[in-house]
Amino acid sequence: MTYKSFSWLIITVLAAACTSTDKKEEATSDRIDFKIHSQLPHDTGSFTEGFVVHNGKLYESTGEEGHSWFGVLNIKTGKPEKKVDLAEEYFGEGITILNNKVYQLTWKNKQGFVYDLNTFEKVNEFTYETEGWGLTHDGKDLIMSDGKSSLFYLDSATLKVTKTLPVTYQGQPVTMINELEYVNGYIFANIWQTNSIVKIDPADGEVAGVLDLSALAEQARIKNPEVDVLNGIAWYEGTKSLLVTGKYWPTIYALKLEE
Repeated sequence: MTYKSFSWLIITVLAAACTSTDKKEEATSDRIDFKIHSQLPHDTGSFTEGFVVHNGKLYESTGEEGHSWFGVLNIKTGKPEKKVDLAEEYFGEGITILNNKVYQLTWKNKQGFVYDLNTFEKVNEFTYETEGWGLTHDGKDLIMSDGKSSLFYLDSATLKVTKTLPVTYQGQPVTMINELEYVNGYIFANIWQTNSIVKIDPADGEVAGVLDLSALAEQARIKNPEVDVLNGIAWYEGTKSLLVTGKYWPTIYALKLEE
């Protein structure tokens, strides 16, 4: 989010963890290494907010009033080949797909939308009390972030909050939690305004690992000096790879994690 306030960052905690030998070893063990499996094009006009793969198709949602949409991407061009444009007053946010429906958040409007996956026709709307940032699901419930230090579980039928999960790292709250993706029993989350993706254990909310994507962010900036922050996580089960990108990034990176 371009206009959101900046506070505690996970990178700060990782740096602090390196002040002693024991803590340095602990911080190193938390690091998730990766290799770039492949690269795909991404539209540099897309202010990425949500990213998800479903049945082999890559879906994206974008933000900014008057420019927000969600749709299916053509992987050869990185541009949407089928999309839904939001009304100008809405700043689009995260999306997820569950039970043949697309769920979409908006930022400050406290308004969410539900679409039929096949037709993209709107079938429902819902409201929430916080800002809307990231969205994913665990196969049963929706999981939402609002940029603070907790995740919210929403019943997929009633769309009401059923549980709140505080997120911590070494005893400290993790704020600025943004885009989300549920991967093999863990919740992966972008930390806004950093190049970090954290791996959250949903059992207790503790961060179990950290991906540092600073090198990819630098590559993206070299290709397009107008790039904004890292934002966009999608798990592709077909190749067991994590697809990542960012706002106005020219590239989607497919990563093989080495945990």
